[in-house]
Amino acid sequence: MPRLKRAWKTVKRRPMSLLGVALIGFFLAVAVLAPVLAPPEAGTRDAYIIPQTGYSPDPVRPSKEHRFGTTEQQYDLYYGMVWGTRTAFKVALKVVGFSVIIGVLLGGAAGFYGGWVDECLMRFTDVVLAFPDLVLAVVIVAIMGPSLEHVMYSVMAVSWPSYARLMRGDVMSVKERDFVAAARALGASDARILFRHIIPNSIYPVLVVASLSTGSVVITAAALSFLGLGAPVGYADWGQLISLSRNWILGSSGNPFEYWHTVFIPGIAIFLFVLGWNLLGDAVRDILDPRQK
Repeated sequence: MPRLKRAWKTVKRRPMSLLGVALIGFFLAVAVLAPVLAPPEAGTRDAYIIPQTGYSPDPVRPSKEHRFGTTEQQYDLYYGMVWGTRTAFKVALKVVGFSVIIGVLLGGAAGFYGGWVDECLMRFTDVVLAFPDLVLAVVIVAIMGPSLEHVMYSVMAVSWPSYARLMRGDVMSVKERDFVAAARALGASDARILFRHIIPNSIYPVLVVASLSTGSVVITAAALSFLGLGAPVGYADWGQLISLSRNWILGSSGNPFEYWHTVFIPGIAIFLFVLGWNLLGDAVRDILDPRQK
């Protein structure tokens, strides 16, 4: 509890951090209340499939029937935005969570054992880092086939190396400290030393970077969906909603803003979601950075 109180005091001193907490809290509430805010149609097997009111390529502007209007092919934009919030959280948390686990394990092993283990793991990490993230992710999805799951796998594949390198550097520093030598003198195994003593004292910088990187993960996943490599058409995903608006960005003849809702609404949602995570990441950095205490 004292730690939580100190963390809350740190956040309260920074208005922008409070804004980040408020934004993520808002999107989290929308995700949790999605079945209430946008109830799925009766008999729907997958609640993430957006209701389709017709097959006309022309979008419908916002109205009482369609609060946010519809996209191309008459998909209800409001329903897609609400359930797309769940998709955004699922992609962000899964990708960042598994990337951190992979990075911590590989970076921790490389820094702890050194020698040929370090050389092999870090050279492999350097090979992955040598490729531009988005290009490598596109290649991986193209090989595996378009789907939301494959998008998450591809983004994981390009995200873990940065965590591994950061973890390796901290482990190499922490393993030279006296409490590690004391644990080794008491007969503790390598696994116990690594997971009980070294990783808990080395992981804080990784957690800070992970919180700051969550927003970029969402942008990368949305970019892949925009390119048609993500979820199938009609699935509640913000990136795909923007993809469905690509033919209507310029509106219609004589009215360039006629279909503004098809681009602006999913675009502003992605912007605010990413902004919230970036501001929240700054708050996490302030809380965990010992220099702030």
